[in-house]
Amino acid sequence: MNTQVVSLKEHIPHSSQAMAQKDFGHIVIEDVEIVFGKGATANQAVTKTSLDIKPGEFVCILGPSGCGKSTLLNSIAGYVNPSSGTVFVDGKPVKEPGPDRGMVFQQYSLFPWKTIRDNIAFGPRVAGRTNVECSSIANTFLEMVGLSKFADKYPAELSGGMQQRVGIARALANYPSVLLMDEPFGALDAQTRLMMQENLLSIWSEFGITVVFVTHDVDEAIFLADRVLIMSASPGSVIDDFNVTLPRPRDPAMATGSEFMALKKICLDQIRSESLRAFEQQNR
Repeated sequence: MNTQVVSLKEHIPHSSQAMAQKDFGHIVIEDVEIVFGKGATANQAVTKTSLDIKPGEFVCILGPSGCGKSTLLNSIAGYVNPSSGTVFVDGKPVKEPGPDRGMVFQQYSLFPWKTIRDNIAFGPRVAGRTNVECSSIANTFLEMVGLSKFADKYPAELSGGMQQRVGIARALANYPSVLLMDEPFGALDAQTRLMMQENLLSIWSEFGITVVFVTHDVDEAIFLADRVLIMSASPGSVIDDFNVTLPRPRDPAMATGSEFMALKKICLDQIRSESLRAFEQQNR
């Protein structure tokens, strides 16, 4: 799989280069609780949680299944409104989805009837860009993810890894200040997943935007992140928040180093403890 990433410096509009200077993408979560339903059937997915994610940070969220990771991510995206508390992006409360936040899901969520170029151009077209601008933006991001020669293909003609690269390109085509990713590589085979991780880090390094990445994979979180957040069993809350001080650029060989293994043990111990607690709760 071609994972080449070209430099964006000559392609990014001047206004968007300010984003690459890490002036945007500041996420603040203040006392957020998220409850689905009411009364006896109410389900509290996230208990009171506060976070401060700095512009340009790469943050991974880990936790046992059903702990509210995706729900918390969706509250930043604007797909889920908190029952109490507030999510802010660049000082503005999040009320609904917006072009300042790009979203990439585990399922590729591409329009099957549109070509790869038109999938990427969709956001800019909805935003009112001209056809010439949309075509230029699509070509820029096709080149960025190494898929220029597949521009006129349809999603079904691409492998899973290639489709997810299109998903990332489409999420970036509106030049968002925040990229939200919900287990985007979970359906990929191990080798493709590793290549996608390296590809994503290259894009993030060049683009300079804030990334919040939900994953079940401890190795993936440590390899990618500046910070790892660990969530408790449901109802979810952040019970640990630590920096990953591994040098960048990251190399897969780091996964066998002592620092990597020490961080992995911390994560696995906490997640195992929370998973056992969740299991006990379900069987009471």
